[in-house]
Amino acid sequence: MLALYAATDGSSRGRQYPEPRPTHRSEYQRDRDRIIHCAAFRRLEYKTQVFVNHEGDLYRTRLTHSIEVAQIGRTVARALKLNEDLTEAIALAHDLGHTPFGHAGQDALNECMQDHGGFEHNLQSLRVVDMLEERYAEFPGLNLTFETREGILKHCAPRKAAELGELGRRFIEKHQPGLEAQLANVADEIAYNNHDVDDGLRAELITVEQLRDVRLFAGQYDAVIKHYSDLPARRAIYETVRRMIGHVVTDLIEESARRIADAGVHSIEDVRHQPAPLVAYTEPVRAQTLELKRFLRQNLYQHELVKRATDSSVHVLKELFHVFLDDPRRLPSQYQDKLRAAGDAKLDQARIIADYVAGMTDRYALREHARLTATTAWMQEVE
Repeated sequence: MLALYAATDGSSRGRQYPEPRPTHRSEYQRDRDRIIHCAAFRRLEYKTQVFVNHEGDLYRTRLTHSIEVAQIGRTVARALKLNEDLTEAIALAHDLGHTPFGHAGQDALNECMQDHGGFEHNLQSLRVVDMLEERYAEFPGLNLTFETREGILKHCAPRKAAELGELGRRFIEKHQPGLEAQLANVADEIAYNNHDVDDGLRAELITVEQLRDVRLFAGQYDAVIKHYSDLPARRAIYETVRRMIGHVVTDLIEESARRIADAGVHSIEDVRHQPAPLVAYTEPVRAQTLELKRFLRQNLYQHELVKRATDSSVHVLKELFHVFLDDPRRLPSQYQDKLRAAGDAKLDQARIIADYVAGMTDRYALREHARLTATTAWMQEVE
């Protein structure tokens, strides 16, 4: 039983290329299934979240992160009577366009593309599902529903939005996406805030003592130690992170339900015309999550060892991009075909090269860099 304001097949704005309706599943189940079966989704297994892929088998990758986002999203969607399948589809697709080496890789590729329209992983994720996946005979991309594509495009500059037609209109008119898209965005934040605490502690780049100054962590950790004084340290951290997620998810469900009721929305279109998102925390919990984000940015993401690895990855991606830009003949055959179709348009050539580099996994980028530049010094330095 879905709420009146949830997305449904009947309220969907459809697909770019009309298709017969699925027989034994919903439109959003079809979207999810197409995402799971696509090559870009599989490549997320070997793409950095915070730690470069070969640094350890237990750290999160883009794939495990996406699965955690989907789990959190489905839990909240069920509690709010939203469409779980749509929420899951957005969650699983939201990072499909991410570069190797995490945000450092994105920043490096954006710098390389400054004269060619820039690079942003959010737009690249949309480009992957709309164009780059080539699996179906009758259309390019995955031909996902409007609602899934709306959720993938979390933010967009007005100039870019104008190029996207109906999908970009909400950024120009200051409208909201559907509740499932709003939820997937917050679930992403919950997942990375909390699993980065876990990974950072495992890597010994941050400490429990430092985190005792962060209210969201300290409150849950103190409760765990009080009730389980003999618990081994690692299990105490697991229990703390579990409780942190439970705390913010409970707050999110209760506050979102209150805001939805106060807004009096009765359809997904009512949701879209709200002045602000309806899926949100209470102010105290929002302040706690922002405090945790600031702590992680200052103490984990800017840690000397993380920066050393990411600085090296920036060098790898920039060199790869310019090797191909200087001599596009070094690209694989399928990209040679795309270059021939683009002709002499330098803008299109640079975008094709960015598509190829962005689609690489961490380890493939390292291998290609070693092959094309005849050096493995970067890998030896990081390892």
